[in-house]
Amino acid sequence: MPSLDDLRKRITSVKSTQKITKAMKMVAAAKLRKAQENAEKGRPYSEKMNNIILNLSLAVSDPQSAPKLLVGTGKEDVHLCVVLTSDRGLCGGFNTNIIKKAKNYFEKIQNEGKSLKIITVGSKGYDQLKRQYETNIIKNISFKDSKNVNYFDASKVGNLIIEKFQKNDFDICTIFFNKFKNVISQIPQEQQIIPLESNDKNKDENLEISYEFEPDEDEILNNLLPKNISTQIFKAMLENSASEQGSRMTAMDNATRNAGDLVDKLTIQYNRS
Repeated sequence: MPSLDDLRKRITSVKSTQKITKAMKMVAAAKLRKAQENAEKGRPYSEKMNNIILNLSLAVSDPQSAPKLLVGTGKEDVHLCVVLTSDRGLCGGFNTNIIKKAKNYFEKIQNEGKSLKIITVGSKGYDQLKRQYETNIIKNISFKDSKNVNYFDASKVGNLIIEKFQKNDFDICTIFFNKFKNVISQIPQEQQIIPLESNDKNKDENLEISYEFEPDEDEILNNLLPKNISTQIFKAMLENSASEQGSRMTAMDNATRNAGDLVDKLTIQYNRS
């Protein structure tokens, strides 16, 4: 049976924790609005960029001479997976959900007898994956020093991917991130960015429209494809930023309520003693 002094100290300690979690919830709520706006603004641009490239790819006369970033190497032996997570914790299941999605994909690749290479963006993803996939991780990137998500950081990751592709280090590249839906719901995503993957709906829409291009399709694609990779990564980082703040806000709200319940319980116990 704890003494009255122990109970007093415990109540004071829990109340202090409650103040911290409440403050963190308010900070996350303030950051969420801007992060959500940025994520929603980034979606139309990245989707339109993808559609333009798909339209251009349909107009390419000789697929053999088409850029490798568009059509791939023709093989599926080596997969590069870019896992985007946060650098900070205390955000509920945000990082765990991305890692779970990525691990399912890793198992599928390895069961098919294909090679796996991993780039982690964010220290939390690296910490969780290194236990099981340390030999597969070829690079860990952290943007702890960056105050906000920016295109410059995304282009660093994009340039690294392109550099490795040009050295024939991999055949297929897939990115993993959380898509922001609302404060309590973030959906883990996997998106293939090399070679560019199109769904049947986009294909049908693009076939209906015919354009004349100046300069020719190959020249435009050579310019747009590297930018598209950085754009898709930037979009994923924006989605992650909004998802992280939403998840942190929910987690801290739950923690604040739990702390309040514990204070009530301890106070009753203290009064009885």
